[in-house]
Amino acid sequence: MSRAFVKESEGDEGPELPELQVSPHRNLVTPCGLERIQSRVRALQAALSEARGADDKAALARVQRDLRYWSERLRTAEVVPPPTEARDLRFGSAVTLEAADGARVRYRIVGEDEAEPRAGRISYVSPIATVLLGAEVGDEIEVGGRVMAVLAIE
Repeated sequence: MSRAFVKESEGDEGPELPELQVSPHRNLVTPCGLERIQSRVRALQAALSEARGADDKAALARVQRDLRYWSERLRTAEVVPPPTEARDLRFGSAVTLEAADGARVRYRIVGEDEAEPRAGRISYVSPIATVLLGAEVGDEIEVGGRVMAVLAIE
């Protein structure tokens, strides 16, 4: 058989990488979260050009996979404007909680791709957020086995 009829592209695309899993939840984002997704897509598009130019198959495979994920997240993003009232805790709100021992913690409820717990940003589908959503100042909430009072909502 002639080589003209043999598929030669195997291995040319780089290593086979598993797809990044897209969440089954609605893709709610804050305006800032949308900007972050857009920035990520632009950065990946630039990285794609670089990987193609360098003929770096491993980088090309990784960047293409990541670009598919972030392009889908951009396509499905539902921007939720900031809450206009701070009466009850909603998506985009920040909350300050206080434990009986005086320890305080502050969280902002954001989209899944924006979440960074160490920075105080938690996903609206996280266990803590699901307990907090709808809470009002003065409510007591159990968080991680501790009862905490809602001090402020912004």
